[in-house]
Amino acid sequence: MAFFHVLSSFFLVSVFLASTFSFANSHPGAGFGSWDGNFNPGGGWLPGLFPGFYQFSCPQANDIVMSVLEKAIAADPRMAASLLRLHFHDCFVQGCDASILLDDSGSIVSEKGSGPNKNSIRGFEVIDEIKAKLEEACPHTVSCADILALAARGSTILSGGPFWELPLGRRDSKTASLTGSNNNIPAPNSTVQTLVTLFNRQGLDEVDLVALSGGHTIGMARCVSFKQRLYNQNGDNQPDETLERAYYNGLKSVCPKSGGDNNISPLDFASPAKFDNTYFKLILWGRGLLNSDEVLLTGNVDKTVELVRRFAEDEALFFDQFATSMVKMGNISPLTALNGEIRTNCRRIN
Repeated sequence: MAFFHVLSSFFLVSVFLASTFSFANSHPGAGFGSWDGNFNPGGGWLPGLFPGFYQFSCPQANDIVMSVLEKAIAADPRMAASLLRLHFHDCFVQGCDASILLDDSGSIVSEKGSGPNKNSIRGFEVIDEIKAKLEEACPHTVSCADILALAARGSTILSGGPFWELPLGRRDSKTASLTGSNNNIPAPNSTVQTLVTLFNRQGLDEVDLVALSGGHTIGMARCVSFKQRLYNQNGDNQPDETLERAYYNGLKSVCPKSGGDNNISPLDFASPAKFDNTYFKLILWGRGLLNSDEVLLTGNVDKTVELVRRFAEDEALFFDQFATSMVKMGNISPLTALNGEIRTNCRRIN
């Protein structure tokens, strides 16, 4: 049966590939171009990935994902941001291959123990529930990597953000990389130069950096991730002078100088559960929570400064670019065809 399933997958790829290339050639700006002051989609479809991948093998896949997400986010609105972040942290480490979901085992050192993920990354139980329901409906068909991509899109939509045509067909890795997780995921205290370097390493540019940072319009951050800005920004026991004073005073009540590392504060305090462009407005007002947020404006990179201003002025522009950049990020080094596997349990290899 597995052999026939592989054959059917190849048949679907061949059927849809021609239309994929046709789309990439006919859709304005569908290539990965550099920014020239205009916004051109850079999120084309890669060979082997296309939105209709499960059209015949599991047509109800997205409906199943959305039904689980609706309940999970209703119970915990913060979960939307957590699932979006899970996809981001997966794709930045050896590609969008669900390596972040693997637990420690005899052959796996889990990425969950890395600096950026430990005591921070969450949402695994929601992914488990989605996977269990998909295995019941369509056994051995929908990959964990695609579940992460679908959950990120669904979480964005349920929070009021944009829809995008999501290329599917990723397969799951048989390995994880703790080193890659420690080295490739941007830290909350990153400079803008470090952010640009880490995004460029993944084939993403400054437009993608600013647009995807806009995902911080939802969700929370732990005190430990912004404490430095409050008490010792430059090693002189002084706060970050770019912080607006009233906002700074409010943050100190949540995040004391000693202790409280796991206390949380909204990344966008004005509308923490709503996907909108308020995040960029707050940065302009000196109310960006993380150093990696504020440096998009204060880091002396003209392109990121202009993008923050334009996204703050035009929510539709931000939504369009966020959707495009999410597709582009989801295209980072996917496993397709006979590479990798379709895990039956997202936490361990088959």
